[in-house]
Amino acid sequence: MRESSSQYISSDLENKHDGKRTARGPETDADPQTPVLRISQLDALELDSALEQLLWTQFSQCFQNYRPGLLTPLEPELRALLQLLLWRFTLYSSNATVGQSLLSLRYHNTLSSSPRFRPLSRRQKLSLLLLTAGPRWLQERSHSLLLGLSTGGPMSEGGLLQQGLRKCLNLVSSIAQLTSLINFLVFLRKGHHPVLAERIVGARAVFSKPNVVRDVTYQYMNRELLWHGFAEFLIFLLPLIDTRKLKARVSSIVYGREKTDGAAAPEGQGVFKECGLCGEWPTMPHTAGCQHVFCYYCIKSHSIADAYLTCPKCGVEAGEPKLVKMEVEMIGR
Repeated sequence: MRESSSQYISSDLENKHDGKRTARGPETDADPQTPVLRISQLDALELDSALEQLLWTQFSQCFQNYRPGLLTPLEPELRALLQLLLWRFTLYSSNATVGQSLLSLRYHNTLSSSPRFRPLSRRQKLSLLLLTAGPRWLQERSHSLLLGLSTGGPMSEGGLLQQGLRKCLNLVSSIAQLTSLINFLVFLRKGHHPVLAERIVGARAVFSKPNVVRDVTYQYMNRELLWHGFAEFLIFLLPLIDTRKLKARVSSIVYGREKTDGAAAPEGQGVFKECGLCGEWPTMPHTAGCQHVFCYYCIKSHSIADAYLTCPKCGVEAGEPKLVKMEVEMIGR
């Protein structure tokens, strides 16, 4: 009797435990087949890149009081070491990078035939690290490595080997960039594997939990998009604006207002004391169609650079520079 009751209790506990596990499973594990937004995957990559740059900036500031260029010879190796540390404490331990964790994403093993979520294996994680950090290190270190192979002139055995390796590296780099471009176009079409290394390894970003809420809100992303769009608009617009003419127009308005208010000095008084462009005492004073005086080199260089030069003081269009003829009266004692 006791044995049957103990068996009943143990089976009841197991059933309750299985019920809790099955009830909690759908809440904690999201369906790997649920598509992830392309912008979320790209945001995760941008956040990872920003974190790496932030770590490198903080690390380099530790050596700012030492002699300049102390970290330059070992910069590729130090960057690779920082990336290794990030990989060890993020992707290797939690199956997700920092950017993916912020966006509630993680890597799913697409090589597994199971429809449920499967984390990456150690081999996949290590391969992802090598395919991410290895090419970057080789690209930054290739120049010094090839210089170490040249022991003679360009026609010597070492020089020919260096040229051959450089051509091979350039070819491999071009092929890698082309395949990365094709992979990105496929990503835009299908929405999987934004990085070529993820496609090679078999890692795909999926949601880490159902009913996910972005930690990086859409309000923040919209603000960033608006700011970047406004900055690109300013970069396009500012070269089209002639700031010199705008400044001259504003100066002419202010100058004319001062003259109408009677606060301006009498005409001709103090005009020869400073150059209208550099503000210094005019050297070889010249005029350019108005009452203001300029240094010869100032007005000549500005007129060559701008065919539609205007006077920055009054806004009059500058003409051909003419030498100022001054009458000097000698007063004897």
